Amino acid sequence: MAVPLLDLKAQYASIKEEILKEISEISDSQYFILGPKVEKLEKEVAAYCASNFAVGVTSGSDALIIALMVEGIGPGDEVIIPPFTFFATAGAVVRVGATPVFADIDPVTYNIDPVKVAEKVTPRTKAIIPVHLFGQPADMDPIMEIAKKHNLVVIEDACQAIGSEYKGRRVGSIGDYGCFSFFPSKNLGCFGDGGMVTCNDPEKAKLLKIFRNHGQSGTYMHEYVGGNFRLDALQAGILSVKLPYLDGWSEARQHNAAEYDELFAAAGLDGKVSLPKKAAYPVRHIYNQYCIEVAGGRRDALVAHLREIGIGCAIYYPLSLHLQKCFADLGGKPGDYPVSEAASGRIMALPIYPESTAEQRRSVVDAIAAFLK
Repeated sequence: MAVPLLDLKAQYASIKEEILKEISEISDSQYFILGPKVEKLEKEVAAYCASNFAVGVTSGSDALIIALMVEGIGPGDEVIIPPFTFFATAGAVVRVGATPVFADIDPVTYNIDPVKVAEKVTPRTKAIIPVHLFGQPADMDPIMEIAKKHNLVVIEDACQAIGSEYKGRRVGSIGDYGCFSFFPSKNLGCFGDGGMVTCNDPEKAKLLKIFRNHGQSGTYMHEYVGGNFRLDALQAGILSVKLPYLDGWSEARQHNAAEYDELFAAAGLDGKVSLPKKAAYPVRHIYNQYCIEVAGGRRDALVAHLREIGIGCAIYYPLSLHLQKCFADLGGKPGDYPVSEAASGRIMALPIYPESTAEQRRSVVDAIAAFLK
């Protein structure tokens, strides 16, 4: 059975009339950038994420950049990040002229290890960016303690994790900033690029709105050099339609993950496949991805086989960031971050989208079992 990694058409079909009504309304208004639709979404996302404020921006990548800009982080400053994450986490740091400093990840959650973070703090450190990878929160309490001790800014990269919870608290409400992506493949996705920054400080929220519009505090009056980080009304309207469905979609992903767990347990692949593990601390994992580890150096061959027979899968992420060519000047070398490097060689993602069927999931596991046995 052919199984796509993601089927956005299935989701769209279920809410098509609502989406088309919203698009028609925006088209009639001819109000396309910022405005009432964006303001409405900002209030909705702030409430959903249990934050005082939310500021709509152009993408999750730009959400990270603007948070760093508002904090004045730039040349000579260091920002601690995990080496196992999407490129944008490190790219944002470099874009503002600061230096990314890598701290290895926890082997259970794949999130940044607070013990390793503490080892990387120097007088030049200005911020920590913990990533809530694949929809599971990083261990925030010890990270916040490190930040408080050294007077550091904490920017949560929650681009894969809207609605996740750490010890009962929504991600994006714990650090100084929360950064979210609405890329179409996310649990809450728009029809292009879009993002949001959450925070609890009214002054930070005010500055975020100034910086997203070229640093303007008034028409053609520029206190700062900001950027063009404005969210489109069209994307905001679509997201407002989708947001009430988000918890149901996330619960479906959780159900699908639990079913995968049962299917793999029954397949007898112990020692060949390791399943996603829950953190030792209480979390709400929303499974933006369901990632398994394949032992014995067989991951890439398995991926090639599944794609050949029409089963969608992906590798997140094939090369640890410290080994990327564009960061060669940082001096990273193999062996520097062994947990991250091991994950890069073993992890692969399987279809987990809400509309996938039990039959599809069984086909995925059966195909994997047949190949690995």
